[in-house]
Amino acid sequence: MSLKFVISGGGTGGHVFPAIAIAKQISLELPSAEILFVGAEGKIEMQKVPEAGYNILGLEVVGLQRKLTLKNILKNLVFPFKLIKSLNRAKKIIKDFNPDIAIGVGGYASGPTLRVAGKMKIPTLLQEQNSYAGLTNKLLAKNASCICVAYDGMDRFFDKNKIIFTGNPIRKDILDNMNNRNEAISHFNLDINKKTILVLGGSLGARTINLAIKQKLDLIDKNNVQVLWQTGKFYFENMSCIVKTKGFNNIHPKAFIKRMDLAYCVADIIISRAGALSVSELCIVKKPVILVPSPNVAEDHQTSNAKSLVNKKAAVHVKDVDADTILVEKVLELLNNEVKCAELIENISVLARPDATEKIVNEIFKIVKFKN
Repeated sequence: MSLKFVISGGGTGGHVFPAIAIAKQISLELPSAEILFVGAEGKIEMQKVPEAGYNILGLEVVGLQRKLTLKNILKNLVFPFKLIKSLNRAKKIIKDFNPDIAIGVGGYASGPTLRVAGKMKIPTLLQEQNSYAGLTNKLLAKNASCICVAYDGMDRFFDKNKIIFTGNPIRKDILDNMNNRNEAISHFNLDINKKTILVLGGSLGARTINLAIKQKLDLIDKNNVQVLWQTGKFYFENMSCIVKTKGFNNIHPKAFIKRMDLAYCVADIIISRAGALSVSELCIVKKPVILVPSPNVAEDHQTSNAKSLVNKKAAVHVKDVDADTILVEKVLELLNNEVKCAELIENISVLARPDATEKIVNEIFKIVKFKN
């Protein structure tokens, strides 16, 4: 009889892509495994999980809105009703599928799913990506068998006897294609003789980073470098129109970069937000990085993520509020400072955890007493 695994959570790529990486590793090590995802209706997982080849069922769960605007207060009024509905739906899913273990990766959907699983005496494992634990995982931690973390000091949130330091799961293609520079140059139609700045703001884009790049396009152009620029879908039309109007052939805006493996490969320096998945991937790719943490996240956890690198001299930190005035200048200065770049590369390399996914799956198998 094959083992059954429920994986629940999502809401952002930072939760979804680690979940998919875990599923793929389970499938690789145990081809007979049955895997079912449980996500939140309307969120990114409902698209990305089927694209990866796995089944997913959705809950109508929503999160509590912390900023007390009139609109958010109205949203919070429906929260308890959707929570009850989601708990009932999760109960039916768990009862019908009857998994051997439930794995939570954070995000709205993992709350009802793992709570129900725990009440039905099904063992649970949590994977916490951030240096500041998410609310859902903090609530679920008491009944979890194991909590896999990526940062030191997580015993301030969880029982230290349950914590296993594994690092965050990384998309396998990023590890496999870091030496394909010629393919990357061709794929993005770049100039092989120019240094490349890779700008990332997440799949939806980052307004502050985009505006900082936009207003310094002339300065970038004068420095004979090229920019591979993931603007996000909301900003792409405006940014690409400006680039085209000004005739900057060295600026390459993209709504979304699917081949992140090739983008990382071709980059000489990277500007990025400081989501947990991004930070873990940046440690793997071993490039000089300037982090601009988003201030619009729960508990300001991106700043905590960034500081975990900056404190070890493994990245440069630019505050979101300062990005429009100093970001581009910092990038160009760093790009021309070979000694500083070498120091950043050396220090960030030490923090890489390329075997994180295997370690997490090993803990999962331990819990279900599977012997490889």
